Amino acid sequence: MQRIFAVLVLAASVASADELSESAKRLDLSATVLEEIMQSPDKSIPQDLLAKAHCAVIVPGVKKGAFFVGGKYGKGCITCRTKDGKGWTAPGTVRMEGASLGFQFGGSESDVILLVMNERGAERLLSSKFTLGAEAAVAAGPVGRDAKAETDALLTAEILSWSRSRGAFAGVSLSGSTLREDLDDNRALYGRTLENKEIVVGELPAPEAAKKLLAVLAKIAPPKSPPDEKKE
Repeated sequence: MQRIFAVLVLAASVASADELSESAKRLDLSATVLEEIMQSPDKSIPQDLLAKAHCAVIVPGVKKGAFFVGGKYGKGCITCRTKDGKGWTAPGTVRMEGASLGFQFGGSESDVILLVMNERGAERLLSSKFTLGAEAAVAAGPVGRDAKAETDALLTAEILSWSRSRGAFAGVSLSGSTLREDLDDNRALYGRTLENKEIVVGELPAPEAAKKLLAVLAKIAPPKSPPDEKKE
């Protein structure tokens, strides 16, 4: 009996280590995706939108497969501005899911980035399950150094979205896709079951695996200036 218990404990430890490894790799990959996209200013997310964003969601390697019924699935992370606006919070984890109907064959993989542009959108996104387009307005984000969010869709959207596939980066509409928190991955990263709201709003210390991601965000989307700060 003791041997069986020892085997079960060992198996659980190995499974937990594997989960942590996969979760850590996704955070590292999310950082790499952001770095690569922002290396080309003329084909990246406009800096003014990054400066205004309340939260960012990065889902690297979203898999799209289709055989008459198409679908997509991927795992990633969410992080928001800290309360003082001087940094980014420890990341929570998310799963992206969606489906579409039509005569489709083959499959592809893409990196998805979402910017949440206001507090209401952030609150909704931090719920246990969230449907893009149904519970908050989502629009394809503009691309390029000088791109301006001047259309009605961009001005009213709570969330802007982009996708990179096979080297091409563009705004993309993700209406109908769902985002849900991944409690298993949160447990792997933080050692206990936590909801994304507890991590992001509670501003927990970031795990070691998130340091690269937060460093990249600090570089490409630095602290917001206080509203009353005047430029000299």
